[in-house]
Amino acid sequence: MRALTNILQLGIKELRSLARDPALVILIVYAFSLSIYSSATAIPEAPYRATIGVVNEDPSPLSYRILDAFQLPYFLPPQAITHAQMDSGMDEGRYTFTLNIPPEFQQDLLAGRHPAIQLNVDATQVSQAFTGAGHIQQIVSSEVTTFLQRYHGQDALPVEAVVRMNYNPNLDRSWFGAVNSVIDQITMLSIILTGAALIREREHGTIEHLLVMPITPVEIMLAKVWSMGLVVLLASSFALRFVVQTWLAIPIGGSLGLFMLGAALHLFATTSMGIFFGTVARTMPQLGLLIILALMPLQILSGGQSPRESMPEVIQDIMLAAPTTHFIELAQAILFRGAGFAIVWPQLLALTAIGGVFFVIALSRLRKSLN
Repeated sequence: MRALTNILQLGIKELRSLARDPALVILIVYAFSLSIYSSATAIPEAPYRATIGVVNEDPSPLSYRILDAFQLPYFLPPQAITHAQMDSGMDEGRYTFTLNIPPEFQQDLLAGRHPAIQLNVDATQVSQAFTGAGHIQQIVSSEVTTFLQRYHGQDALPVEAVVRMNYNPNLDRSWFGAVNSVIDQITMLSIILTGAALIREREHGTIEHLLVMPITPVEIMLAKVWSMGLVVLLASSFALRFVVQTWLAIPIGGSLGLFMLGAALHLFATTSMGIFFGTVARTMPQLGLLIILALMPLQILSGGQSPRESMPEVIQDIMLAAPTTHFIELAQAILFRGAGFAIVWPQLLALTAIGGVFFVIALSRLRKSLN
C-alpha cells in the first residue's frame, strides 16, 4: 500500500508540474486540435475553383461538350483564349490549367485516328495541380467515351466493372488523415512528455530530493508512466470525440472503448521509451534530437503513411518490434473497419509484450542513471 501511495502521489506531482509548464500545455492542446484538423484538410482531394483557359480550335459538339463538363465548385467557367494569351496567362499566373483542343478534333476521332489534346499545368500551384490534372484527364476521357458510344449506337460497354468502396465510400482523404494524425500525436506526445518530465527533474534539482526519500526507481518510473499516459489518453479521447467526430464530421466505425484499451497498452510502451530517452539525454535539446531520430522511422515505416506490404520484407520484420506497427494496425481495424476484440487481440497481446520489454529496459537504464 505504501508503494501504491508513493506512485499515486508522485504521479500527481508530475501532473502539477505539467500544468505549470505552459509550453507543454500549449503543445498538447495544439497537437490534439488544430494539428489534427490541418492534417485532415491540408491535401485537397479535389480542385476547388481552379482557373482554366481553353484554346478551342475545333468548334464542334464534342469540344463544347468537354468545356461544359468543367463545373463549379471544382473549376471556374473556362475562358476562351488564344495561343498568345495561353502563354502570357500561364506566365502571369492567371490560369492554373490551359487546354488546347486541336483543329478537326471530332472529325479525326470519328475517323479512327488518335488526336491529342494538350494540357498545360502551372505546377507552382501545387495544391490544385496535384489533383486537377487527373480530374481533367478523367473529364475528357469520360466525355469522349460517352460521345463515341452514342455515335456508334452503343448503349453500354460489353463488360462493366462494378466497384464498391468499403469503409470509405466517397474516398474522402480527410478520414484517413485525421485518424492517422491522432495516432501520430499519441506516439509523439507520450514520448515527449515522459522524457521531458525526467529532464525537468534533473534540471530543477528535484531528482536529488527523490533519491534521499524511501522511493524506489520503479515507483518513480511508474508514476511518470501513469500520469503522462493519462494526459495523452484523455487528450486523444477528446480529439476523437470532439475534433474528429464533431468538428470534422468523420464517422468512427468501431468501439472507442476498445481503441482506448489499445491506446493504453501502446502508451505503456511509448512512455517507457520516453523514460529511456530521458536517461540518455542530459538536456532538452538533446532529448528533442533523440525523439526526432526515433519518431521518423516509427511514423514512416509502421504502415501509417504507406502500406507495410509495399516495403521490403526485411523492413517489415524489423518494424514488428516497434509498438507503432501493431497500434496502427489495431487503430485502423477498429476506427475504420469496426473490428472487435476477436480480430485485434493479437495486436493487443503484441503491445503488451513489447511494452513489458521496453519497460524493463528503461527501468534498468533509469537505475543506472540514478546511481
